[in-house]
Amino acid sequence: MESVVDKIKVGFRFLPREGWLPQDTEGLWATKLSDDTARVENAPFLQDGVAESDVVKYQTDSDGLHWAVGQVSSSGNCTIRVVPIPTGPLGDNPQAVHQRLSPFGLGGEVFSESFPMVAFTVPAGSDFAGIKALLARGQTEEWWHYEVGCGTGEWWSA
Repeated sequence: MESVVDKIKVGFRFLPREGWLPQDTEGLWATKLSDDTARVENAPFLQDGVAESDVVKYQTDSDGLHWAVGQVSSSGNCTIRVVPIPTGPLGDNPQAVHQRLSPFGLGGEVFSESFPMVAFTVPAGSDFAGIKALLARGQTEEWWHYEVGCGTGEWWSA
């Protein structure tokens, strides 16, 4: 059984993107596996190239903060981010986004009330083709904008 002390925050550093959120770091919850490795426990809102359950290598700085320095292994999961279009049929309602994607059993977290972006983990073995088709339809019909924060070979070939 994992204890609370096994949970740590692992920070990721990146260059902020123009026209996007101004942050240049993101902290993700992770389960400590060793003195320098941890398994990511939530979908990233900002960091690309990592998904829930991936194992990352980290270094601990002099302030005791843990910073990701590389990936040890991929879980096969993917990360997608969906932002509802306020003037579209879903409004700025993240629950409506969840509802549209619920047939695929995806879990997601909402960034904030003022910025209702939903970060979803798409588990390995999911109906990638069906999810991609729905995401594309939603973008075409102006329900949302979306991006793939972390895609696997299986995701891209679906």
